[in-house]
Amino acid sequence: MRPHVDQRQAQVLALVRARGSVRVADLAQELGVSPVTLRRDIEAMAARGEIRRMHGVISRVEGGRAGGASAAAARESAPAPAGAGASVEDGEGAAAGAAGLVIGMVVPTTEYYYADVVRGAREVVEARGARLTVGLTRYLPGEDRTQADRLLSTGADGLLLTPNWDAGSPGPGEGAWTAELPVPTVLVERWAPPGHPAAALDRVASDHAHGAATAVQHLVERGHRRIALASRATPTTPRLRAGYEAAVAALGLEPAPPWPAAGPDPLSDAELFARTLEYLCEAVTAGGVSAALIHSDTDAIMLIPRLQARGVRVPEDLAVITYDDEVAGLADVPLSAVAPAKHEVGARAAGLLLDRLTATGGEGPRQHVELLPRLTIRS
Repeated sequence: MRPHVDQRQAQVLALVRARGSVRVADLAQELGVSPVTLRRDIEAMAARGEIRRMHGVISRVEGGRAGGASAAAARESAPAPAGAGASVEDGEGAAAGAAGLVIGMVVPTTEYYYADVVRGAREVVEARGARLTVGLTRYLPGEDRTQADRLLSTGADGLLLTPNWDAGSPGPGEGAWTAELPVPTVLVERWAPPGHPAAALDRVASDHAHGAATAVQHLVERGHRRIALASRATPTTPRLRAGYEAAVAALGLEPAPPWPAAGPDPLSDAELFARTLEYLCEAVTAGGVSAALIHSDTDAIMLIPRLQARGVRVPEDLAVITYDDEVAGLADVPLSAVAPAKHEVGARAAGLLLDRLTATGGEGPRQHVELLPRLTIRS
């Protein structure tokens, strides 16, 4: 039977005092508890000034008071000699301080959009001597928390987290658990509104609203005055629509026909695609629309021949810019597209998390980083 929390914390304190410093991973194994449980104990004990924790090592303190908090880096293998101080940095920089860290990353998939995000994160993590482990959710309800807990139980020192929030941000009462995780956490391509517990987390995301506005502005420069947005419901859609509507208002454009209202029953992918096709046909033939931003590339490539079969010529009747730029350049006629900085999002998020884990002079303010997408024009 595992010891009661008070007894367990007393054991931790006794071991740290006897040895000077102890690796968190080794201590969890020795006590027969999960890393998550031990980290909670360490948080409480550090807050009380009983121990100091730095980079995966906890150490005793002089005079019974300890400094700040940071989890992880199991590069330290030898315990500190008796009477040693509390620091385990020994003057090494952030890059060296990341050696041995394990970074857990929870994403919906490692394909399509998130392939570049994961690649960017992995390159930064490995360049700094750490290791990246990935959990996949496939957008299944509740799976993001399951995967986060699994990665923590296997020793992740920090998390890069893309929760399954349908609108890209949590609904009422959703997602508060992300702010209660026992390790530093960075949201990736997700947002939390002011007042939500997760709003205090670091986050790195693409500014999709800016990307949509950039596309609208380019189309206006080409002479278009009535521009539609065609996007099926994805976590990106609310941001795209916000940027699109802001640009339409700021540029004084004529509004496009409204998007069809959702019915009471969910639609299949085929039904959603058919509805998008009908909307664009009607918008061009009866609504005066001459250009559209279509999310995503694959939808645009499938829509264009069907639009042409219905008598809507592209680009003569309808100029098209796509959003994502995954395969837009591979269309029969290469399509202009807005490309979020996916690789850089992953790289920035990983770098921010590693900096949190290796900070020695205080963590500094939380950061909300938004990277601007890039418009690529193809003729």
